[in-house]
Amino acid sequence: MNRNITGIIFTMGVIATTLGGAASAQNPPGAALDAALRAAVERKDVPGVVALVTSRERVLYRGAFGVADVATGRPLAENALFRIASMTKPVTSVALMQLVEQGRIALDDPAEKFLPELKGLQVVASFDPASGGYTLRPPARPPTVKHFLTHTSGLAYPFTSAIWRDLKPRAGDSFPFGGPLLFDPGERWHYSTSTDVVGRLVETVSGERLEDYFRQHIFGPLKMDDTSYTVPEAKAPRLVAQQQRGGARMDGDVELQKAPLGLTIASPIGGGGLASTADDYGRFMRMLLNGGELDGARVLKAETVAQMGQNHIGAVSVPALKSALPRSADFTFIADGRDKWGLGFLITADQVPGKRSPGSLSWGGINNTYFWIDPARGIGGVIMMQFLPFADAKALAVHDLFERGAYQLVNAER
Repeated sequence: MNRNITGIIFTMGVIATTLGGAASAQNPPGAALDAALRAAVERKDVPGVVALVTSRERVLYRGAFGVADVATGRPLAENALFRIASMTKPVTSVALMQLVEQGRIALDDPAEKFLPELKGLQVVASFDPASGGYTLRPPARPPTVKHFLTHTSGLAYPFTSAIWRDLKPRAGDSFPFGGPLLFDPGERWHYSTSTDVVGRLVETVSGERLEDYFRQHIFGPLKMDDTSYTVPEAKAPRLVAQQQRGGARMDGDVELQKAPLGLTIASPIGGGGLASTADDYGRFMRMLLNGGELDGARVLKAETVAQMGQNHIGAVSVPALKSALPRSADFTFIADGRDKWGLGFLITADQVPGKRSPGSLSWGGINNTYFWIDPARGIGGVIMMQFLPFADAKALAVHDLFERGAYQLVNAER
């Protein structure tokens, strides 16, 4: 067995013992989680972590450990701002569903009805990685709004597709949203730039810039005052540094990225880019746990929230993708071929002892930020780290211990 994996398994066993022992010793609520997360930082598994557990009514736990910047040792605070990357996608999906509720767009509408640039989409019929040669064909059907909400459009990312990584467009070929389709819409699930299309649909249908729309219709009503694409200068000291594991294979110590993001996101997209805090994202999660409403502000109808949490890919399943670039590890956190996808969320299929219920909704961001919402148990958790590669083995191990600790905390309180 790989030495690194063996070490992680041993560490998780020690953590499980720590969590159980702390709970049995009648320590204050959250003490076991504090101890486990602090220990992960002290072992240098991760440089820093902020975590929060919420019920429908209130925050049950929050904690911050480690540093926000490995170069300076700046302490990580509970109100630290993280670039949440693809955790932007559920926000964009909620925005689109608000417009669906208003009857301004429908899930079964061809997306090209609103975005004419999609009319020229082509499917890769063949690709020769040695020569770079490729052929294209028309799609069997135009992708619908739902196809983009569910990552079944046929689009990809360079880090989720070797074809997208290696294909160089010929003169005269233009691929909106990053590249040609890998398959006919609806045939498969493949993680992709699809939510960038959803963001453009929000802008086109609403007539508002994406960040303006989010602020007026989601962030303002939910009092998510620390969530934005461009981080104000006054909040810059709270922004966690962009970091990555060193080494050619990103398997060394965590260091600063050589080209970090600045405060400004000049052209916001639906698929990523937001900065947020654990508390702000916790409010977003509580809204969903409460059927679209939080503290008297209704963002979505309850039936819309329920619809978003249903399987919308039918017999198609979500595969545990292999990474095509070192900035991401393989998608090992997915129950390969069993998990499903709703309108903006991964849907958990299996019950794992001590963890979330089947039907829970989740996703993450490439810098190792993650969340889950468990409607059956009425709780959710968000854990934020800030380094590449995505799905780093040690980051996932910390996520696992946090989730198990969250359910032990909830069980002890009840």
